[in-house]
Amino acid sequence: MKRAKIIQTIILVLDETNTLSFAAAVDPMRAANRQAGLPVFNWQFATPSDQDVTLTSGLSVPSAPLHQVSACDLLIIVAGFNVEPQVTPRLRASLRRLAKSARQIAGVDGGPWVMAQSGLLDGHLATTHWEDLDRFGQLFDAVTTVDARFVDDDTRLTSGGAAPAIEMMLHLIARYHGTSLSDRVAGSFIYDAARPPTRPQIRHVARKDHSSVTARAQDIMQRNLEPPVPVATIARRLGLSLRALQLQFQKRLGTTPQSHYLSLRLAEADRLVTQTTLPLQDVALITGFGSQSGFARAYRQRFNTSARQRRSELAVVSTASDVADVLRQSPSKPLRST
Repeated sequence: MKRAKIIQTIILVLDETNTLSFAAAVDPMRAANRQAGLPVFNWQFATPSDQDVTLTSGLSVPSAPLHQVSACDLLIIVAGFNVEPQVTPRLRASLRRLAKSARQIAGVDGGPWVMAQSGLLDGHLATTHWEDLDRFGQLFDAVTTVDARFVDDDTRLTSGGAAPAIEMMLHLIARYHGTSLSDRVAGSFIYDAARPPTRPQIRHVARKDHSSVTARAQDIMQRNLEPPVPVATIARRLGLSLRALQLQFQKRLGTTPQSHYLSLRLAEADRLVTQTTLPLQDVALITGFGSQSGFARAYRQRFNTSARQRRSELAVVSTASDVADVLRQSPSKPLRST
């Protein structure tokens, strides 16, 4: 191919980033250079501060503070867990400065949160991981939140997770260097998925015994955990009577629509209990329980323990695991307070 402009790229990596999301952002550019036979992307890693960051797999990215970066064509922000405390005023200022010159800014997984907290998505369409879509939309009302695999809103691109990030990067390669190169990169990964980016994210793998009716009903339920939609309303949306919908659930799943809906809400509640520090009252509201007592009863009945006790037990296990890891890695050194 004729010599193309090299896209100068900065990849901002936050602590606790998912390794697969990190690779999905980086490796398509590496493959594009290889398939093109010359450098069409040049990238450098950046970190929020002068501290190294550690991915969820334990891999480390050496410190390279973003505030030292002067300019770039493409800025990719990759993040995972515990994002909000890492977005300091200094990081936000650096991002806003780079946004003035960058052609595109892209966020992967937790990356859209970094962008939104920095004001970079105001007035734009954006998506994020399905687990956080509702809260994202509530917190950032200047952003039009979309349930999609990835969103291209001209200068701003956002991806819900690792797999859509590959699609987003292929899309960017095509934008910068043409579809021929993008197709060759996809072929090198044996990647042939043809999902439109606007397709909603898959939140749970559908059970093989779902019918088309129960699968569509479940999709409505998942999109309306708070407030829950009356099952009769779901039936009307599907063009069915309430009795017909109940028979479908009983025949295919061996349960009632009401019970299945409650299971979905409690599954989300358990995720919020075990993976976030949200107050339990907020967890109850987010998952459609009108009262804390009603939530407590339903949670205990499903998980045979209270939400508070489950969170407390997991915190103890996590702390013990962290200590064990430190002892294994540095058996001769005393533990230091962080």
